[in-house]
Amino acid sequence: MGASRDDRRAGLVLVALAAAGLGVRLASHDGPAPGAVLYRGDHAGRPDRDSLAEIAANLARPLAPGERIDIDRAPPEELTRLPRIGPALALRIVAERTARGPFGSLDQLDSVPGIGPLVLQGIRDHVSFSGKARKRTNSAGAMRVTLSTASVDELAQLPGIGPARARAIVENRRRNGPFKSVEALKRVNGIGPATIERIRRFVAP
Repeated sequence: MGASRDDRRAGLVLVALAAAGLGVRLASHDGPAPGAVLYRGDHAGRPDRDSLAEIAANLARPLAPGERIDIDRAPPEELTRLPRIGPALALRIVAERTARGPFGSLDQLDSVPGIGPLVLQGIRDHVSFSGKARKRTNSAGAMRVTLSTASVDELAQLPGIGPARARAIVENRRRNGPFKSVEALKRVNGIGPATIERIRRFVAP
């Protein structure tokens, strides 16, 4: 299956960011590093085609045996080296980390839209966390989100829900009445047993 439009766009962003970083590093040095091969052209300080090819190769290089990537510090181009993590998901991980601080544990990574049981299982042996584990919260703080009254914004904060599913929950509630149990969420398109188990401890009917 080919890459999605979001992944292709995110991949271009990652290459551009990496290229810009390389350009800054080149421009900030008075002289070449030992053994470095310099390319000079009409645009001094900009990485040329060979440099961009090297960046792309680095993004695709496989993990070495026993190598782990620090989820709390790694830039998006490093995160894409993890199994099941594409460019778009890597950018979402960094955005979540920037907004709310380090994850600190694999369990907290589950709060990122697009991260589910299969992704967590695939990366479990390849990641580390240098940050302090944060307390798992939702928009209602220590209180559970009440499915029959919660707003779209409140529901969107639940792991594995996000804005689109939150809107679907509210629309289903409007058409069919309150949810009498957490399992009743199965009547909403796109919500199955796995999603219900992920949010069970954070919600009430």
